[in-house]
Amino acid sequence: MAGKFEILKDGEDSYRFRLTADDGTVVAVSPRFQHLKAVVAGINAVRENAATGIIVDQSRAA
Repeated sequence: MAGKFEILKDGEDSYRFRLTADDGTVVAVSPRFQHLKAVVAGINAVRENAATGIIVDQSRAA
């Protein structure tokens, strides 16, 4: 089963989304968005970029 994106109200006038794995583990939490339309655009951007994103290991950076 795939994970899911959950859209959350964050205060009076902002939103966030979180990505959860199928076992309920929170994988990612977004920054705040002022509009619901922007949250949906952020989710779509994550979907598009995650599928083609490269891995850059910066854990050994000086």
